[in-house]
This record gives sequence, structure tokens and C-alpha cells, in this order.
Amino acid sequence: MSGPYRTDVEFLAHDSTTLRGWLYVPRDGAPHPGIVMSHGFSATKEMALDSYADLLCAGGLAVLVYDHRCLGASDGEPRQLVDPWAQARDTIAALDWLEGRDEIDPARLGLWGSSFSGGHALVVGALDERVGAVVANVPFVGRPDGAPTDDDAFARLALGVREHIHRADGVIGPIPVVTERGVDGDAVLPQTEAAEWFLEQGRRTGSRWQNRVLLPGGSSVGDFDPAIALPRLRTPTLLVLASEDRVAPTSAGLAAFEILPGTKELLVIDGHHFTPYAGEALAQSATAALAFYRAWL
Repeated sequence: MSGPYRTDVEFLAHDSTTLRGWLYVPRDGAPHPGIVMSHGFSATKEMALDSYADLLCAGGLAVLVYDHRCLGASDGEPRQLVDPWAQARDTIAALDWLEGRDEIDPARLGLWGSSFSGGHALVVGALDERVGAVVANVPFVGRPDGAPTDDDAFARLALGVREHIHRADGVIGPIPVVTERGVDGDAVLPQTEAAEWFLEQGRRTGSRWQNRVLLPGGSSVGDFDPAIALPRLRTPTLLVLASEDRVAPTSAGLAAFEILPGTKELLVIDGHHFTPYAGEALAQSATAALAFYRAWL
């Protein structure tokens, strides 16, 4: 069998913002299960997602990989704004676009999110009945030991994503993503391993990554808590955790796994938050994801 076929694509978000990425389609006929894949906090698709998509596509899955609004190749202003509400809603727009492609079986759709976008995948998986399987890679799970889980809290979360009612009261920043010599300000991710990974991956030609972000003003970011959705996520879900994760703490991921009420699997990879983005650990994570999608899509 020949290798996957990757094309540059673009699609419109709910507010007509153009989002850009890659579509990977196997060369062995159609239609295929379709996976929506997106990256974590401030990261762009060139930062290891091509390796994940290659492995999934070689296993028979079509994969849409895209940059979040205001980042990388996608449109959106102001540049470098990280808004979890808009990003989660864009995940639904990505499902809409993928569902309508001739190469895709609309009855077999899945989500793959990493780090910050792992939280988006958990939330949208609980909101959107089209999603048949969720893989959350070293995910931001919110506060599984303290988030409200009542019907009203979930309804507010759902409304915030579907209608994007959490409008920003201005913006905060710019703020450094990671600690870097010559860059002033406290970093969002102060861990040493975060600086090593972002500065190495983000400085590669074509990544478009920048060591600065803007955040929505007010309480918009803090109100986005994926843990609110966990008790209602009955979609088959695979959590891939890192054993020594200080960015998305391992303990929170394990607590989230216990809360999930539906079919679920857990993979814990030895290492820190960024270990699954390269080498054998990446292959281990992607292989587990492929097997999970094959089982449920």
C-alpha cells in the first residue's frame, strides 16, 4: 500500500474566520474514519503533529490537522490570542467540515487533542453526538477534584462553547509562553522541560510559533474547565498520560480517568509532559490511539 496523501486545506469557523491545516487521506480508497487533530497551548501543527497524523493515516484513518485561530497558518485577530471557548467551538466547525468530505465516512468521526486541546476534545466529545471516539494526549483536564458537575454548570459550559458567550473584556498580555533569556515577564509555562521543547520545536523553519500569547480579559479562560464535562463523557475515551507531568499534572489526569463513566482506556508513558511528542513515546501514543480508533470507529 502506498503512503498517505497530504493536502493543504482551509475551512471556515462559525464566525467565518479561515482556519488552515492539512488533510491526510489514505490511498486505499474511501470513505475512511475521520479524525480531527489539534495542538496544545500556543503550539502549531508543525510541532510534531505531522508525525502523529502520518502514523494514524498509515493505519487507515483520514486526519484533519489544523492550527487554532490566531495562531500559525490560520487567520484570526489579534494574533497569538488563546481563547479556549473559541478553540472548542472551532473543533465543532472542524467536525462539520470533515463530515462533509467525500473521503470521510460521516458515521465514524473521532477527536484527538493534546495538552490544552486535550481538554477541548473531552468537552466536545461530551457535547457532540457525532464523536465516536476521543483520544486525549497528556490533556489539560481542569479541576476533576473541584469543578462543579451539576446540570447548570454543564449547561453553561455547553452554551459557552456552542454560542461563544464568554466574550473577552479586552486582552491580557503579551505574556511569554515559556521562560527564555532576554524575554521579560513570567511565563505561562515556567517548567524547564516546556522551555526546552517549545524553543527547540518552535524555532524550526515553518512552525510560525511565537513565544508570546494574549489571553482573553476577565474570567473567560478560568471558567473553561473540562472537568465539568467528564461525568457526561460517555463516548469511548483514551487518556494518554505522562508519569512525571508537571504541565498537565499526572494526578489530575488519573482523577479524571476515574470520573469518566463510559468506555475508557488509560496509557501512562514514562516521562514528562513533552515526552510523547518524539521518538518511541510518540510511536507508543500514536499506536495506542490507532488501535483505539479502530476498535470504536
